[in-house]
Amino acid sequence: MDFDLDDDQRAILEAVEQLLARHAGAERAVALQAAGEYDVELDRALREAGFTEVARDAESGWLEAALIAEAVSRAAGSVAFAGEALVAPAFEGENLEGPIAICTTDHRGPVRFAAQARSLLLLAGDEARVVRLGSGEVKPVASNFGFPMGDVAEATRRGGRSLGAGSAPLLERHWRLALGIEAVGAMSAALDQTVGYLKERKQFGRRIASFQAVQHRLAECAISVQASRWLCLEAAHQAAPGEMTATAVAYAMQAAEQVFSETHQLSGAIGFTREHDLHVHSMRLQALRLECGGVFGHRRALVGERWGGT
Repeated sequence: MDFDLDDDQRAILEAVEQLLARHAGAERAVALQAAGEYDVELDRALREAGFTEVARDAESGWLEAALIAEAVSRAAGSVAFAGEALVAPAFEGENLEGPIAICTTDHRGPVRFAAQARSLLLLAGDEARVVRLGSGEVKPVASNFGFPMGDVAEATRRGGRSLGAGSAPLLERHWRLALGIEAVGAMSAALDQTVGYLKERKQFGRRIASFQAVQHRLAECAISVQASRWLCLEAAHQAAPGEMTATAVAYAMQAAEQVFSETHQLSGAIGFTREHDLHVHSMRLQALRLECGGVFGHRRALVGERWGGT
């Protein structure tokens, strides 16, 4: 993969960032979270601009879709874009209506975007299944994670329709890829928020960002974020191969733990008290780290891909 974006990729990113400047951002995310709402307006804007179909376009593909999903996450978009752009297109010929929520059949607890989803993708043994959801069918669940959540207990019991024998690995790989890309966007934004705060905040007569020990910690976070980004983008460029994707996402989720801890400590835990926009991004990292088996699940997948077994 070329580390420099080509003209088409830069044009796509410029267009989506202009759209996100109008329809997303931390302030909007805070208001939506307070109301427990999904960003219908942003969802519509992304669809109408054709961004959800980029992975299916003959002139673009998974890498371009990943770049857009990263930008949406970095802008704190309260939409299920990554699932629709990076997971649904993997199942060619299937009419998977969005928004899309994803979980395992034995999942217990709320699921991101489930209350607004029209398609619930289930990881069920060796196959993937889809459950069609009607408006208002899934009950919303209040959450501090920064995403609208829903209780899918009833929906998962319905079982849904099989997407074919052996379809589970395909769903799992692309689900992992979507999570990794979303985590990269959220980590980037959380780190940017923290750096901005430390450049303004003073202690002992100096800006906190000027202290060398603080700079070292920020540098380590920046390295982890950039490493996660390029690992996940390479996995997207290669259409989410099993070992490469598991490696990238296991690394990214470990980095997410580091970034969450460091950004909150360096900002005096201000993200927990909602005094600063850090929580918009950092709390989302906590939700992303729990999905698809968490960091240990990603590591087990890597072991299975490389050496076999589970």
